Parts: sequence; C-alpha cells; structure tokens
Amino acid sequence: MRLIAQFERLRRAEQGASLVELAMVVPFLFLLLIAAVDFGRMYFLAIEVAGAAEAGATYGSQHPSDTAGMKVAAQNDAPDVPNLVVNTPTYGCECSDGTLFSASCATTPSCTHNVVYRVTVTVTASYTSMIPWTGIPSTINLSNTATMRSGGS
Repeated sequence: MRLIAQFERLRRAEQGASLVELAMVVPFLFLLLIAAVDFGRMYFLAIEVAGAAEAGATYGSQHPSDTAGMKVAAQNDAPDVPNLVVNTPTYGCECSDGTLFSASCATTPSCTHNVVYRVTVTVTASYTSMIPWTGIPSTINLSNTATMRSGGS
C-alpha cells in the first residue's frame, strides 16, 4: 500500500511539468517568430528595390535620354521604401550584337547590325533590422541594377 501512495505522490508532482516545458519553449518560439518577421521585411525591401530598378529601366527603354524621368519612375515605383537612392541612370547606343557601345550616344556606332539603345538604372536602399542579431550586421545595403535595350536607329 505504501508503494502505491508513493507513486500517487509522484504522479501529482508531475502536474506542473507541462507548464514548465511551455515556459521554456515560448521564448524560443517568440524569437523564431521575430526572426521570420525581420527576414520577411528585408525580403520585401529587396523585392521593392528590384522592382524600382526595373521600372526605371522600363521607362528608360521608351525614353532613353530622359535620365531624370528614369529616376522619377524608379522612385514612384517604391514610395514606401525608406532611404531609397536612385543612382544617376546611364544610357547609350550599341550594336544589336552587343559590340561598339557609345555612352550617351555621343557618336553613333557603325554597325553591320542595327543600333539599339541600352539604359542602366541602379537603385539602393539600406535595411535596418528590428533587433541586433549576433553575427549579422544590423544595417544591410540592398542594391539592384536593371539594364534594358530598345530599338534604336
């Protein structure tokens, strides 16, 4: 009888064990959730930066010499990105086979193929994480460059 009483007492002593286990696991799960949200924010910004560069280059493929318009198109594509910087877009002419590039089309390349315009837009932004992570910089620079070609002369 005494043995049964001891087992009964041990069983009652384990009633709070699941609460202790939960208390140990919840901080880890919370940290995992914060890391996922932080990574998601960085990924969102990277997509926005890439989209802004693409929008600027798309505008530039239709208006190759309008570098100010390319900048505005890139900025308008990502209005909610803090610290967005659109570097000065470049344009030029080249042969359709990719040879004989001429910056700003100052001189038209003499090609056996068609001459096409090439525009390049580079967009950068800096991302700051919500909390500092060990081994990972708290500020990460995100950058993307888009280059497009369009029909020329």
